[in-house]
Amino acid sequence: MTDNTTLFAATDLPDVVKRYLTAHNEHDVKAASASLTPDATVVDGGHTYEGIPAIERWLDRAVSEYTYTTAFLGAEQDGPDRCTVTQRLEGNFPGGTVDLRYRFTLDQGLISHLIIAP
Repeated sequence: MTDNTTLFAATDLPDVVKRYLTAHNEHDVKAASASLTPDATVVDGGHTYEGIPAIERWLDRAVSEYTYTTAFLGAEQDGPDRCTVTQRLEGNFPGGTVDLRYRFTLDQGLISHLIIAP
């Protein structure tokens, strides 16, 4: 942990991050995408999705392909407009369990960039 990183609880996450994670966990693609800037970028599994239409296709595929549950493990504020959330996913995907880091970059109250990686 560096000097400019602060640990915090799920309740202290930026509202837009809470809305995105809740929508994603509830498989609500439209609500999740409403948390994003129009030119947002998501990087997941080595693939980059740019713009709302591409991200909505990715979200729709992600929520329909596997059944899984998530558990919040922790969060860090990495800067004034950046935070990382760590969640454990358990489900019917290869491996069955994985801890993922969701690295959010915010722009004017919306998510402009998200990197999801172990």
